[in-house]
Amino acid sequence: MNIKENISLKEYNTFGIDAKAAYFCEVTSINELKEAVSLTNYPNKFIISGGSNMLLTKDIDALVIRIALKGIEVTKEDDKNVWLKVMAGENWHQLVLWCIEHNYGGLENMSLIPGNTGTAPIQNIGAYGVELKDNFESCQALHISSGELHNFTKEDCNFGYRDSFFKNDGKGKYIITSVVLKLSKKDHQLKISYGAIEAELLKNKITKPTIKDVSNAVIAIRKSKLPDPAELGNSGSFFKNPIVDKFIFDNFIQNNPEAPFYKLTDDTYKIPAGWLIEQCGFKGKRYDDAGVHKNQALVLVNYGKATGTEILNLSKKIQEAVLEKFEIKIDAEVNIIK
Repeated sequence: MNIKENISLKEYNTFGIDAKAAYFCEVTSINELKEAVSLTNYPNKFIISGGSNMLLTKDIDALVIRIALKGIEVTKEDDKNVWLKVMAGENWHQLVLWCIEHNYGGLENMSLIPGNTGTAPIQNIGAYGVELKDNFESCQALHISSGELHNFTKEDCNFGYRDSFFKNDGKGKYIITSVVLKLSKKDHQLKISYGAIEAELLKNKITKPTIKDVSNAVIAIRKSKLPDPAELGNSGSFFKNPIVDKFIFDNFIQNNPEAPFYKLTDDTYKIPAGWLIEQCGFKGKRYDDAGVHKNQALVLVNYGKATGTEILNLSKKIQEAVLEKFEIKIDAEVNIIK
């Protein structure tokens, strides 16, 4: 195993933060991963994958292990569905495109989400009315302390909105090595009513969309709103959309009747965090090299030389302003390393 010293993590995190790893290695097999986590001469370990959902605010005084496990295989199929086992190091968007190429439906609304497949269950990633849990069957994860592999069902993962077992009781205890997804082979159940998908399809005069049409619409919408991390450092949506109860919602909508919202249940409502941030005047604002994207207030960006601490401080400033103006708390979706 090739362990390097004093390595910049700039190319391994989508914010492009130039934090240093004291030690660094990549693992391409489960045996290598088991070996890496068991190295006693490196007592501190830090796991990264696609680097798309974290903000580094300091150097990492540990052995940084980058998960580069690759492979996609069909493990089971019937007339209607197919079950795919996807290794943790597979790029998520490339997986979505692979599925569309094979006419496997279910992931198309989650096109262009940055990151790798292994971290998708941790966050229960989602976009445009679809979440990972909708197609999730199970995952396999390495228990770091014992070095044993464990299987987790959907119920075991305890998925919530951008939440899971792996962000709570399982945090820091497991490394996901593969994910099994159940996808449709025919009669795909398209979801086009969320966001601007339907309008994008109509603009292109598509009345009977395929999963590829939906994916293309999502890609076009995301590209119009979200910066490419390769060109402008970012981690996608920095904040979660707050979910509030009816009492808070009624007070909010009475004072802000023009505000967009999504009714989830009779007692819970989702309010777009981007709208809240924009109303506080942050959209497009720049503070040295840290800023808020001009097209999407949910996205914090690194214009080149921002530190993680500068981006974190900006996020706190935004949270305080939203709380003061609307009496609504917005939480970070990004995993902040401090």
